[in-house]
Amino acid sequence: MRSPAVFACLALACLAVSPVAARPRMPRGLERLQHLVIIDLENHSFDNLYGEFPGADGFASARNWAPQVDSADAPYATLPVTKASRIPEGLPNKPFCIESYVPVDERMPDLSHAYDDERFAIHGGRMDRFVLGNSQRASAMGYYHTMKLPLAQLAQEYTLCDRFFHSAVGGSFLSHMWMVAAATPTFPNAPEKIRLRHDASGRQTHGGFVTEDGYDVGTSYSVYHPHPATTPESQLVPPSDLPNIGDRLSAAGISWAWFSGGWDDALAGHPDSTFQFHHQPFVYFRRYADGTDAKREHLKDEKDLVAAAREGRLPAVSFVKPLGENNEHPGYADVLTGERHILDLIRTIELSPQWDSTAIVVTYDENGGFWDHVRPPVVDRWGLGTRVPAIVIAPFAKRRHVDHTQYETTSLLALIERRWGLRPLSSRDAKARPLLGGFDLKRPSRAGTRGTSERAARHD
Repeated sequence: MRSPAVFACLALACLAVSPVAARPRMPRGLERLQHLVIIDLENHSFDNLYGEFPGADGFASARNWAPQVDSADAPYATLPVTKASRIPEGLPNKPFCIESYVPVDERMPDLSHAYDDERFAIHGGRMDRFVLGNSQRASAMGYYHTMKLPLAQLAQEYTLCDRFFHSAVGGSFLSHMWMVAAATPTFPNAPEKIRLRHDASGRQTHGGFVTEDGYDVGTSYSVYHPHPATTPESQLVPPSDLPNIGDRLSAAGISWAWFSGGWDDALAGHPDSTFQFHHQPFVYFRRYADGTDAKREHLKDEKDLVAAAREGRLPAVSFVKPLGENNEHPGYADVLTGERHILDLIRTIELSPQWDSTAIVVTYDENGGFWDHVRPPVVDRWGLGTRVPAIVIAPFAKRRHVDHTQYETTSLLALIERRWGLRPLSSRDAKARPLLGGFDLKRPSRAGTRGTSERAARHD
């Protein structure tokens, strides 16, 4: 068994920032961005939601994508189904509109999307095992009619990024950690019961959320509150001391907060049934331990964001995590409810006294097991993961624009670092392109952008 000190060295060696990494220079005009709001939704690939978006790399531009294959690597004659999915037998081996069987305002069963599941689905870039490795089989190939989605109307008004990949292959816990720390945490001395094991071919022989070499890659819960009351103490993740974007902002005197739907109730010990404990990344860090001033100051309820926007008190950087029923996650949420909720939040921010200096980015933590036709680039052991949507909304955003620049989740960190002059957290955000391609920094203020979310709502 390796010691905690060894694991710490492994983590630092894997993701250490080059000694020459310097504080990035802010592009001219970016100083008008005074308030950045990042809204993080759940578990949809780009093609699943935006495959029909005009001008984007979706179904219209995809050519000769590989058919889904069975365990013998032979193409399915028709897509296999499960009874729970409500998908009929006999569908051709290609993407299909899932709304014919599960309407956009109804919940569908959750798909397989854990660490090993997504690696298996991507299949070295072939993108042909999304059905084979999925508990809901054919559902992985389903998509929604893009232009009927409320948020797609905002994407059409502003900028849609069609080359945005989630940074680390795997599920929500890992994606959230990469969103704030650009790194994979470790779980020193994790019990054998929760460790992944694989045979020589790489096939999983034992399930768990900690890799053989001690990295925490799956759904797991912090030793700090809130966490499920039923989780054995031995399985609660010990505090992490990895650098994170909250620490960088605080050290520079830059205001920030993580706003989570249902946070106050969860912290008080009576969480909503759809509150997701593993979607709260800052509770895994020692600096935000129970009872600390940092936790009280920076980890807040979503209703506090609404109040801050209305009163003109938005912090410089806001992360927004909707409550489970509003985050679009299959299994416990539907797409339409989530999109309507986000439109309400966007309306509130648009009406804020601070709107002229505010930008909103709406994105998704990971693909949730849904297929996408674009092969993710391989940049290191951890990723990139499958493509997800990202929308840039601001008075100074490019209008009716599709940004084809390659981004990843840590591009959000790179944007924050570039705007506020912060050092990168790891080699990944140091190399990631900042999410800048959606901004028109020469656009005059008050350019008639108020009310676009109301127009989107009328399309709903």
